[in-house]
Amino acid sequence: MSLVIPDEEQQKVVRAALNEDVNTRQRDLEAIKEWLRKEPHLPDTWDDVALMNFLRGCNFSLERTKRKIDMYFTMRAAIPEFFTNRDVTRPELQEIIKLMRASVMPGLTADCKRVTVAGASAVDFDTPDIANFMKIALMLGDLRLRMEKVGVAGDVYVLDASVAILKHFVKVSPAIVKKFFVCVQEAYPVKVKEVHVINATPLVDFIIKWVSPFLKEKIRKRIHVHPDLESLFRFVPRELLPEEFGGTAGKVNEHMEKWIEASKREKAWFEKEEGVKADESKRPGKPTCHEELFGLEGSFKQLAID
Repeated sequence: MSLVIPDEEQQKVVRAALNEDVNTRQRDLEAIKEWLRKEPHLPDTWDDVALMNFLRGCNFSLERTKRKIDMYFTMRAAIPEFFTNRDVTRPELQEIIKLMRASVMPGLTADCKRVTVAGASAVDFDTPDIANFMKIALMLGDLRLRMEKVGVAGDVYVLDASVAILKHFVKVSPAIVKKFFVCVQEAYPVKVKEVHVINATPLVDFIIKWVSPFLKEKIRKRIHVHPDLESLFRFVPRELLPEEFGGTAGKVNEHMEKWIEASKREKAWFEKEEGVKADESKRPGKPTCHEELFGLEGSFKQLAID
């Protein structure tokens, strides 16, 4: 799997965006590793590259990084439907993969952001369990935690909404959507800078309003619904997009297949990671409960995101 890594000049841009100081970042990493060793409910050790990416995602604030990492391991225990059976050869995940037209793209924008595209290869199909799509998305997120060696300045998402039809929407559980947004926004060091929606169906405006309570205001303001691809290209260069999204960067399935193959190669790692999670029985003070994480039915906790 090959991602374009920022060169020396680009790394200066990334470091400025992430508040990263080359003279103090190793000290910060050691402080986080020492904190992990002292927390009885969290793993004693973890991947250094992933920990550094948590620091980057939190602009090198040690306290924010600690909260984010704690939530990451807490979510791994709290949402088994996302964090167990993470084997892309399983039939239920193969069902999703056959329908997906999605990939993290290898290139970088001029300001060093990474572009991810997502859509479906068809529109009219039997609606699968959306939790399995979310599981795959988080698997790719975990791979990126280990692969982004020097970080990026943020993430740009391009979503093909042609699949957003009533037939599928009515089968989406609000509870699982809530869990996904809490997980992504509270537990992963992602910096969502732009969200672009193309091929919007008449239902898209309603769906955006439906998910808006799950999003911080700054994220809601970063959603752009485009009337055509030329409008998209004013934000995202076509050379960074696959052909199916109007770009010139090859076929989306070719890029996606590289991520799926990487997931297959890491099968043993994904299996091992199922046991790397918070142990609420050892948490100092009161254990975290489901209602605290996801709210009571009909309510939703306000999220924090960079």
